[in-house]
Amino acid sequence: MLEDRLAAPGFWDDANAARKTIDRTNVIKKKIGPLQDLEARTGDFDGLIELAKEAGDMETWREVELEHKKLEADVGAFELSQLLKGPFDRGNAFITIHSGAGGTEACDWADMLMRMYQRWCVRRGYKVELIDHEAGDDVGTRSATLEVIGENAFGYLQAERGVHRLVRISPFDAAKKRHTSFASIDVTPDSEEDIDIQIREEDLKIDTYRAGGKGGQNVNKVETAVRITHVPSGVIVACQIERSQPKNRAKAMAMLKAKLYQIEEDKRKAELDRQYGEKSDIGWGSQIRSYVFQPYQMVKDLRTGVKTSNISDVMDGDLDSFMEAMLRGQKAGEGDKDDDE
Repeated sequence: MLEDRLAAPGFWDDANAARKTIDRTNVIKKKIGPLQDLEARTGDFDGLIELAKEAGDMETWREVELEHKKLEADVGAFELSQLLKGPFDRGNAFITIHSGAGGTEACDWADMLMRMYQRWCVRRGYKVELIDHEAGDDVGTRSATLEVIGENAFGYLQAERGVHRLVRISPFDAAKKRHTSFASIDVTPDSEEDIDIQIREEDLKIDTYRAGGKGGQNVNKVETAVRITHVPSGVIVACQIERSQPKNRAKAMAMLKAKLYQIEEDKRKAELDRQYGEKSDIGWGSQIRSYVFQPYQMVKDLRTGVKTSNISDVMDGDLDSFMEAMLRGQKAGEGDKDDDE
């Protein structure tokens, strides 16, 4: 029993092992606690139904209906949380946004996506920090990295990896023509201690520069920002949020480890897909979602078929239906016979 280990003599002799045992115990308690609560509420609900039968009035039945909706929603949320079984699903995450080809249009789209994910974090009560940002030449964002801190952040956000496409009448085009813009989203776990990736110092190219713009603390004062290039893979990470160069370097190294780990996981999954003749649902460079603002309004996930015409809510961070469908393994075409592409 884990609780017996907590009380055992010498438990704290190995601090790292003790911390992992405590974390594991807390995870189990977080699973058991909500389940016990749902079981108790189910018993209370049965009693409420009996009470309504005896009372025979509409007011009591309205209470039954209200409690049923709440219980159904909470059971669904609990069920969804149990689908997050990956080694990093319950931890924090890094989101990296890159604008695609298209200059001003693409940079503006990347900026819109950055705000969308920031708003999603606010909705879920997560802490979000902009740790690196490169502005577009005229407007918007060329690239940005967000750190999202909260339980299950990586588990939910990993569903967002891929290319997001926007179709709209450009506000930058005097002729009011429709433009198509692309931006890529990458999501990696923020869990450096649990990622076993060995990086050789000689494989790194480290540059420092002055932090500036969004996310910069010591703007144009000292070279606290750090950019690290992993030469063998070509992966580049950067951080400028911290006030000291060593702290920025440490966070950049954490991102680098996460990205290299994700690359290896993608290779492993691609090999499994090849062996079993399946096409990967999530892959760097794959288009996953289409956002159409004109001539009609529609956001559609191309993997699951989930779609909505309420684009304003989506751009304000209402992404849960898309993430839930991916977690539940829904495929495009299931319950979706219309083709609006």
